[in-house]
Amino acid sequence: MHTPAEITVTVSEAAGRVGLSTHTLRWYEQVGLVAPVARDSAGRRRYTDADIGWLTLLTRLRRTGMPVRDMRRYAELARQGDDTLLDRVALFEQHRARVLAQIDELREDLAVLDFKIDAYRQIAGDR
Repeated sequence: MHTPAEITVTVSEAAGRVGLSTHTLRWYEQVGLVAPVARDSAGRRRYTDADIGWLTLLTRLRRTGMPVRDMRRYAELARQGDDTLLDRVALFEQHRARVLAQIDELREDLAVLDFKIDAYRQIAGDR
């Protein structure tokens, strides 16, 4: 639960800050990616800066293609505390290797696009 002096935001404000829809944010809670969020006296979710930081990490992991099952595993490990630090490192190292492979593939794809652009410009310039 947050302290009264702690600044909190609504579900729509939190979703906007991290670039998610409110539906996705609620789904993240339902599937266990986000721990239950504090609520105000009317029962509405209120997100703290720490919650926003966690959501930002989750959105980055998802943006880099981490499967939800791995994100869920990470969330479980994080909640278990420091005894799981090496497991979290291993999870991130495996994902990092996948991201680096994706970057290599994207560089190859970009090289093909650059080649085609140059070729078409050259042909168009010859006319």
